[in-house]
Amino acid sequence: TIEKSMERFRTVLEHVRQYNDVHKNSNGQSPAIRVRGYVSTVIACPYQGDIVPKQVAKVVEQMLDLGCYEISLGDTIGVGTAGTTRPMLEEVLHVAKPSQLAMHCHDTYGQALTNILVGLEKDIFTIDSSIAGLGGCPYAKGASGNVATEDVVYMLDGLGLSTGIDLDALVDAGDYICQVLNRSTESKVARALRAKRVI
Repeated sequence: TIEKSMERFRTVLEHVRQYNDVHKNSNGQSPAIRVRGYVSTVIACPYQGDIVPKQVAKVVEQMLDLGCYEISLGDTIGVGTAGTTRPMLEEVLHVAKPSQLAMHCHDTYGQALTNILVGLEKDIFTIDSSIAGLGGCPYAKGASGNVATEDVVYMLDGLGLSTGIDLDALVDAGDYICQVLNRSTESKVARALRAKRVI
């Protein structure tokens, strides 16, 4: 249950707090260890079905109160659309600042970039991604990996948002790891750029 998970999380953060009290950095202010929290299945759950946005906001608020510096909002099974992501974010932004949030969108139904764009429109600029879209979701049959980093960077470049990431080098890195794993890239951008190189 959420309650049991929060209780375990509370224990972890209490240990972190104790450690930070002993190991402050040189200026004595910033914690030695910062904790980032993750809320999974913020749109829908394979066991519970659709998730009510107020429930997501409640969990986010609890995690921030416990001491997380940032919360990643995970559409873990990749079923979100702009129409479901927007109301969820609007509810969460009642209890958190955009700078305290991150987007974590799996691309099962091809909606991850759209959902990330909804987050960007709400000033959420931290985005989790996975090179070549590798990964998956162990508790949701058929769920794809997190959105491909190459696709996110291409979109951000197109929006004029600087990432400092060399897209060609990123595609090369994705090609390398896919060869090692004997997997195909899930990145549409990587496929398109590789095809252009061949021509």
